[in-house]
Amino acid sequence: MVLSKTASESDVSVHSTFASRYVKASLPRFKLPENSIPKEAAYQIINDELMLDGNPRLNLASFVTTWMEPECDKLMMAAINKNYVDMDEYPVTTELQNRCVNIIAHLFNAPLEDSEAAVGVGTVGSSEAIMLAGLAFKRKWQNKRKAEGKPYDKPNIVTGANVQVCWEKFARYFEVELKEVKLRDGYYVMDPEKAVEMVDENTICVAAILGSTLNGEFEDVKLLNDLLVEKNKQTGWDTPIHVDAASGGFIAPFLYPELEWDFRLPLVKSINVSGHKYGLVYAGIGWVVWRSKEDLPEELIFHINYLGADQPTFTLNFSKGSSQVIAQYYQLIRLGFEGYRNVMENCQENAMALKEGLEKTGRFNIISKDNGVPLVAFSLKDNSCHDEFEVADMLRRFGWIVPAYTMPPDAQHVTVLRVVVREDFSRTLAERLVFDITKVLHELDMLPAKLSAKISVEEKKQNGTILKKSVIETQREITDAWKKFVMAKKTNGVC
Repeated sequence: MVLSKTASESDVSVHSTFASRYVKASLPRFKLPENSIPKEAAYQIINDELMLDGNPRLNLASFVTTWMEPECDKLMMAAINKNYVDMDEYPVTTELQNRCVNIIAHLFNAPLEDSEAAVGVGTVGSSEAIMLAGLAFKRKWQNKRKAEGKPYDKPNIVTGANVQVCWEKFARYFEVELKEVKLRDGYYVMDPEKAVEMVDENTICVAAILGSTLNGEFEDVKLLNDLLVEKNKQTGWDTPIHVDAASGGFIAPFLYPELEWDFRLPLVKSINVSGHKYGLVYAGIGWVVWRSKEDLPEELIFHINYLGADQPTFTLNFSKGSSQVIAQYYQLIRLGFEGYRNVMENCQENAMALKEGLEKTGRFNIISKDNGVPLVAFSLKDNSCHDEFEVADMLRRFGWIVPAYTMPPDAQHVTVLRVVVREDFSRTLAERLVFDITKVLHELDMLPAKLSAKISVEEKKQNGTILKKSVIETQREITDAWKKFVMAKKTNGVC
């Protein structure tokens, strides 16, 4: 006797996913479905929708790593079910994190004795690292003010207006005034002299950026340190420096070893770096290291005993994955100093090739510097007819994601396009990008200027005619709306 199968059984066992009923029925988007569906169908439905995302490797807006070796991918997948917070269950993973902290501290020239352990911690990213460093500065400043019998309710941090938005988050979340040094045309990083002028007795630290997200430029931490040393002598204060090396911390030691920006400078008390940027690890890992134990107030540290040893912990979150920590250790021992230097040199050379290609078009001003993060920031010499937002929008047709953004005050009249050159951005891709940008410029030249492309409402009424919007006019409105949205916010580009 032959038993007939139900429709559900037939879908699973006989038909392919695309011949089943699951691909012709809409799934609820915001409510839990009433019924289960086969795993094959769930995978295919989600995978198909994700195809509409951009290609991460063509996302030239991002500093974040988009390629790793297959061996490292395997290590990450093998550890994806490990919760890093369970230190007594995964002591080896904890040991790997501690090794990473010490390697990075030595890379940044921390003044450690041979047997002395570095003070630092792995974080979800530089945003968490900056929160932790800021809290340490705030608590240390408050403790000192309390001991002196002085008010301690109005702390402030001095930064440049080019800082990443995480500094604004810290200031707002933890009630610290953010005093920003305004930029100016042609100078798009913090001016050390103006920064030191803004320092007062309530300043918990000055934050310097090693690799601005706007144009990749390194701020002059050495000059800032020297000026601040003098002011501290004159005032009796001891205002310290934090270096936000999210982008440049894994670049400067290999490309510019003689550059003094790290713990070689006496006022630099803490440094953060993003392992998921030029540390060459997928998104989800950052690091913060302190100069010494004295720079991290003990009351902020929680102590956990496991396997008979004391494990200090200082984080904002609790549970997190172990994969990125393991991946960071893989990259550090796999590449070593030689490997990181080779990667950074390749990135720098490909950035130079891209810059030269753009200069040959004769259409762009280069905003970025040669001695910073390997990226190219550029703006149109003439944007009276077509602007950078239109260039960015049209490049998406070729798959390229290139951000357009305005500079912070007082240089907000400058609009910039930026290409971040990562490890997986080859010379071939650089040449192809120049070709596609040239093609976009040619196509824009063939279009009406943005000011003359539209017929005003008044003209329509006067003529007594109803005109349909052209494709060009509609595209203009979309681009203009996006531009207004971007300009309405503090835009430091995409990280």
